[in-house]
Amino acid sequence: MGRILSMSKQSDTAVDDKNTLHEFGYAQELLRGMKTFQNFAISFSIICILSGCINSFSQGLGSIGGAAIGIGWPVGALCSLLFAIAMAQIGSAYPTAGGLYHWSSILGGRGYGWVTAWFNLIGLVAVLAAINVGTYLFLVNSLLPEFGIDVAPLTPDTPTTYSWLVQAGIVGAITVSQGLLNHFGIKLTTKCTDLSGYLIFIGAILLTACLVFFAPHISFERLWSFQNFSGEAGANVWPQSGNLAYLFVLCLMLPAYTITGFDASAHTAEETVNAERAVPRGMIHSVVWSGLFGWLMLCAVIVAAPDLKDAAAQGGSSFFAIVRAVIPTSWRVVLWIIIGIAQYACGLATVTSASRMIFAFSRDGGLPASGTLRKVDPKHRTPVPAIWTSVVLATLFTLYTPVYTTIAAVCVIFLYISYAMPLAAGLVAYRRSWTRMGPFDIGIWYRPIAFLCLVACGVLIYAGVQPPNDQALIVTLAVFVVSTIIWFAFERRRFQGPPMIRNRDKDNQILAAEHAVGEA
Repeated sequence: MGRILSMSKQSDTAVDDKNTLHEFGYAQELLRGMKTFQNFAISFSIICILSGCINSFSQGLGSIGGAAIGIGWPVGALCSLLFAIAMAQIGSAYPTAGGLYHWSSILGGRGYGWVTAWFNLIGLVAVLAAINVGTYLFLVNSLLPEFGIDVAPLTPDTPTTYSWLVQAGIVGAITVSQGLLNHFGIKLTTKCTDLSGYLIFIGAILLTACLVFFAPHISFERLWSFQNFSGEAGANVWPQSGNLAYLFVLCLMLPAYTITGFDASAHTAEETVNAERAVPRGMIHSVVWSGLFGWLMLCAVIVAAPDLKDAAAQGGSSFFAIVRAVIPTSWRVVLWIIIGIAQYACGLATVTSASRMIFAFSRDGGLPASGTLRKVDPKHRTPVPAIWTSVVLATLFTLYTPVYTTIAAVCVIFLYISYAMPLAAGLVAYRRSWTRMGPFDIGIWYRPIAFLCLVACGVLIYAGVQPPNDQALIVTLAVFVVSTIIWFAFERRRFQGPPMIRNRDKDNQILAAEHAVGEA
């Protein structure tokens, strides 16, 4: 009897999820089967502290030394948590794929939503490129040297046509394989991201334990000690500056880049059971656990380093220099394998997120070739054209900006702009035009939290366009100018935005779309 009641409850929840989607004028074309943990795991996998913390470690250490971790990381993680809480408020009310675009359109208008969509889409493509370039650089700097392979011809420190071609080929192959796994269904993807979630916890704990156990000495005072490692002292990760306050702002790029991508929980809302509750939990919990375990892991790296000054002088290889100096080879190889798998799954989950954004935006006619990009494969119930478009765009982006730090800066700027835009619209619309609230409701706290998020976004944009990431400023300004021109010249008259209507014709269209993909 208990099992029958449980199945009945699940069936009722599925009906409620579908009815909610119908209220927004959309059909249940994607396969809804993700549970709460799987929704959490896909965001947790994209954040992936075993990717961002490692590949961007030098951006923290190369600014103000150990204080970038002991003090800067908690500050940056708290900013990300505020974003997650405010976004969870809106995501609970509007649980749809392409969440940020949909939220901005409802709260701020179709033009506002259109601009948000482009910033979010470019940010997702950039973060996918950054993750997979970071995975390539990780493999070059970790596993290959363990087997005595000379990696100098393969690294950006010695840029050549050969190193560029090798990086492009390997990054392209990684991205294509992630596209294939996504192509064959959300069930396969979630199995991989579930595994990734556990691997991230295991890898972070194991790395922390090894560093503390094998360290020749532990120096906790480094975690609150400010040291100027800009310029030559930090291998020019950041240009020379005597302003520690300025360098502290720059160190926030490490947590900002790492703890991003948690909007994946919203992008997969239409594939999540009980999305109104699962999506907010997925976003908030992924940020909380990533922030905590990432901080403990990075603190272990700092306090265990034999010589922090020598490590900082290694620049982008500083993390690997510390680990090699502390942890024995046999343990290192095990750690490298775990971390490499987790980084691969991080990119895999990002393909999922980016493709759902493309699908959702195309469903409303927001992209060129929307008629094709919005199609869902009836066999696998995945947006196949959107998946392969995200793969191609991310690969091309790495060809334009092969420098990892610039790619990371672009993704931070664009993603946090796209996060801030619906929050800003919500500040104006809250309890006015925005009266629909979901089960997750922070009440009067929404406005002050959203305001703090806007301030934090401004700080991160400032940090993200500082030298040597000048190209990030050029890309940001170009997108602003081009999108403004395109909107007023073409899209303002053509683009209608989300349907948000219910009538007989629309209901017939929804039924036809669901029938085409085999939705009961």
